[in-house]
Amino acid sequence: MKTVNALELRQSLGKVLDRLEHDGGPILVCRRRTPAAALVSLKDYRERFVDREADERRREVVARLRGLKFESPRNGTALDILRELRS
Repeated sequence: MKTVNALELRQSLGKVLDRLEHDGGPILVCRRRTPAAALVSLKDYRERFVDREADERRREVVARLRGLKFESPRNGTALDILRELRS
C-alpha cells in the first residue's frame, strides 16, 4: 500500500489523486508517521459502501413488504372497486 504524509497531501493533492486514479489501490495518509486515514478510489468506495447500503435498504423494504398482510375486498370485485375509485 502506498503512503503519503499529510504535508505532501496538502501540497500536491492533484498528484496524489492522479496516482490513486492510475494505480487504483488505496493510499495511506500518515500524520506524524502514524496512519491517520486512507484514500480509496471512487469505484472502491461505491463497491464497499454505497452499493452495500443500497442492498441493505432493499432487503429492509422487501422484508417489510413480506410482513404486510393484504386482504381481499369483501364488497364486490376488483373491477367494482376500480369503478368506484374512478368516480
